Amino acid sequence: MRKGLEQYDVKVLLLLAKAIDGEREDYFKWLANNGYKELAAFSNMLQDDIEAEQWLTQNGHGWLGIVSHAIDGDQNSRVWMQNNMHPVNLTFALACRGDEQASTWLKEHNLDIFLILASAVAGLRNKQELDTAFPYKMRF
Repeated sequence: MRKGLEQYDVKVLLLLAKAIDGEREDYFKWLANNGYKELAAFSNMLQDDIEAEQWLTQNGHGWLGIVSHAIDGDQNSRVWMQNNMHPVNLTFALACRGDEQASTWLKEHNLDIFLILASAVAGLRNKQELDTAFPYKMRF
């Protein structure tokens, strides 16, 4: 079986979007406690959590780490996804970074949940970029 985000129920992916976007703690806990630890870890990895990436790799979900790296623009990850995953996964990763063709493809294929997920990831990335640009914010 090819692994990818398309294997999950739409309702679970919607909870993942909520875990990524704003209402993080409650939805993260639900995913972690209801059989979707890999999605909880993925939501943490999107927040640059190195331990989450290690957990994914050690527990057979390294493909989610590859998705995260592809979202970040890693070309090797994108090539791997293109060769080893359903096209929706790479298209989702591209849509997370504002690729209009990817978003259009998702719309044309009625994959609204991936547009919702991409919007949540894009919002998270924008927030992270603003946080690093704010000159008075210290990281400890």
